[in-house]
Amino acid sequence: MKVTQSALLSSSQAAEAKKLGAAFARLRIARGMKQDQAALRAGLSRNTAYRLEKGDPGLAVGQILRYLEAIVPGKTLLELLSETDPALAALSAKEQRRRARELSKRELQEIDF
Repeated sequence: MKVTQSALLSSSQAAEAKKLGAAFARLRIARGMKQDQAALRAGLSRNTAYRLEKGDPGLAVGQILRYLEAIVPGKTLLELLSETDPALAALSAKEQRRRARELSKRELQEIDF
């Protein structure tokens, strides 16, 4: 009888799995890597990479570690979860909304036609 791993997890454990998957996806995007490229470098199928980034708890630890090594060689899971990678900081800065300032009278006159 096949049992899905997600059925055996508590809600907090399932949330942790999703958080880990989101961290992988965010780091991969911050590094400018496509999912299929990361999967190929890790020796995984693209479907496995997709499942990993969605937080599927049924994946082996070895697959998780290989995927991390493919995206950022030398990083640990702890470093991934602490989000200390400089690429993540750059991505966060890029994603922040910037307040729009009001145009001066001169600027308004320039665009008024």
